Amino acid sequence: MPDATLVDGALLRDWALPEPGSDKESRGRLAVVAGSRATPGAGLLAVEGAFRVGAGKVRLATAASCATALAVAAPELMVVGLREDESGSIDVGETEGLVELADGAGVALLGPGFTDTDTAAALVGRVVPRLGGRVVLDALATAYVTDNHDGVAALEADVVLTVNPTELSRCLGADEEDVESDLEGHAAQLAGRTDAVVLCGGSVKVVAAGNDLWRVEAGNPGLGVAGSGDVQAGIVAGLLARGAEPAQAAVWAAHLHAGAGDELAGRVGPVGYLARELPGELPGLLARLAGSDA
Repeated sequence: MPDATLVDGALLRDWALPEPGSDKESRGRLAVVAGSRATPGAGLLAVEGAFRVGAGKVRLATAASCATALAVAAPELMVVGLREDESGSIDVGETEGLVELADGAGVALLGPGFTDTDTAAALVGRVVPRLGGRVVLDALATAYVTDNHDGVAALEADVVLTVNPTELSRCLGADEEDVESDLEGHAAQLAGRTDAVVLCGGSVKVVAAGNDLWRVEAGNPGLGVAGSGDVQAGIVAGLLARGAEPAQAAVWAAHLHAGAGDELAGRVGPVGYLARELPGELPGLLARLAGSDA
């Protein structure tokens, strides 16, 4: 396994993101499938992360009981309410509508706020094999990956998996302590098995893609707050919508997410800031990374 490349501002400036363009159409379309009756805010956190890194048009598909409140909370957003099952999760029978929504976007993010593992795996398993373009599977959506490495590798879509160490261990059927002790090795293993880009966040962040590894050592314990991973997944998806390549989007997102946490830690303290505060830090970080003083 190759040594991981440390990610810093100089590396990112040499790996510049696509220019955002002058209007929303030029910044791409993104479909986010997220949330449940119990977790309506997860999709909102993800789409705010996407908007704040420049995604153009974003549509959120979520449980019907949450749709109106989310549309009011984020007037920039197009919201589609979907039928729920008894637990309040998006019903797996909504497959056709989700495929149509995602195909019309070109980039799809599934998983933030999913609360039932079996339902998540079934929904993703019905939708993702029918998609092209680019797909981000976050959190419980990666339940589809656990027993289906070859299936993920065979997908037409380019896939990015955003996981924490617990989710990475479940995807691999590995001991969580072993994964924690070697994030790089296990992320590379999953990337190799699935032909996906893997972004794993822990005490450090690791991105694995093919034979390449990157390591982000920024960030702080405050990032371990509820909803933080939803924001990070949204950043990945937003950068993909702008036209970034999958590995580029994952590396930039890992660094931006960590940097946003460091900005807040400097003002608020190392713990106690909220996930919903992270997206507001992103435009300034992007501007500085594009300049000469980052």
